[in-house]
Amino acid sequence: MKNVVKPTIRLPQAIALYIGAVLGAGILIIPGMAAQIAGPASLVDWALLMLLAFPLSMCMAYLARSYPNSGGVSYFVTKAFGEKMGHLIGWFFLMSVPIGAPVAAITGAGYLSASLGLTENMRILIACLILLLALSLNYIGMSVAGKVQVAVVCGILAILIAAIIGAVPNVKAANFEPFMTHGALGIGAASTILFWCFIGWEAVSHLSEEFVHPEKDVTQATLISAALIGILYFLSAAAVIGTNSYKMSAQAALVVVAEHAFGRIGAILIGVSALLICLATVVAYIGAASRLALSLSNNGHAPRWFGKVSDKYQTPSGGLTFLSLCFIIIMSLYGMHAVNLGTLIQLPNATFLLTYLGGCAAGVKLFRKDKKPFITSLISLVTTSIMFLFVGWAIIYPAAIALFVFLGKPMKVGRQSIISKR
Repeated sequence: MKNVVKPTIRLPQAIALYIGAVLGAGILIIPGMAAQIAGPASLVDWALLMLLAFPLSMCMAYLARSYPNSGGVSYFVTKAFGEKMGHLIGWFFLMSVPIGAPVAAITGAGYLSASLGLTENMRILIACLILLLALSLNYIGMSVAGKVQVAVVCGILAILIAAIIGAVPNVKAANFEPFMTHGALGIGAASTILFWCFIGWEAVSHLSEEFVHPEKDVTQATLISAALIGILYFLSAAAVIGTNSYKMSAQAALVVVAEHAFGRIGAILIGVSALLICLATVVAYIGAASRLALSLSNNGHAPRWFGKVSDKYQTPSGGLTFLSLCFIIIMSLYGMHAVNLGTLIQLPNATFLLTYLGGCAAGVKLFRKDKKPFITSLISLVTTSIMFLFVGWAIIYPAAIALFVFLGKPMKVGRQSIISKR
């Protein structure tokens, strides 16, 4: 028998989970980097990517609303293309999080450490504490984790909005001229790095089975969070360009913006914001991956202990245990300088993109008789396919996972007690 977890996620928590999953530390880094590549014309990139990200987010929303399941994209692909392909996509996403979550934690810890002048050892310790807190919140349950996520996201929005408003007196029209400093090619070059700021919609699909009202809250939460995220990115980019901060520090331009507006306390607040942003991202992805581990185990595609559910909290303790072990390994390797952050960042890129490709392709097939979701899924599939051309050497990671999946033997499904939905 299969374990299940009870639905506890309502609209406010859903919005916070989406924002937490999508609004990563990229908002502190990418606006300045894009401006350095394309100049003020990078604002065109932000506007276009906002439009292109909309069908991507809605594709995942349509799928999650129509097929709510803890398997998320893996389940959608199974429905469209069969169990073997769904199994493969599931493992692609599951093995993205053991690396992606530590990367996010290290990034957030790095910003806070830099703003406070802390050592590298303290950075690693803070990153470990972020992972531990996110694991603990997911173990207690999405009811609690969702409420904490709402508070964290509100804190993030407050700090970023304050930084943007504080930048207004320092914005000068002359900083937007010439607009196309690097021509049309600059706009094209900048678009490739902006795309990563709009990935994360697939994560919450794994939690769709825990929505109290998935039929309406999934779509509403997606629309609201997409609008908030898009506006926040665009205004952040405008502040970075308008104050000329990207010429002082491209990779920390928003920190410069806040420091000019509020002095030293501004830089510290951005450091705190970075920590909160990364915590929110890690909470969302750990929640998604642990539910996916449960789903894979229930269907015989992962070890039986992946499917263990906490008797006390009715949460996927088996999946959380697996992630904990992976985090210990990754953080140990990073702490011993056996692997650097640059390498860690690249490895999950290909698996995340393949997860999106699978989901978008599933949408094209499953919604072939439903015009609006079909067109949305098709646009998303084309966009994601183009981006996949840039993954480079990181393709070896999903290739190794695929080898494991296709050569591995099916696993027996354990007979476990049903946790009733209440």
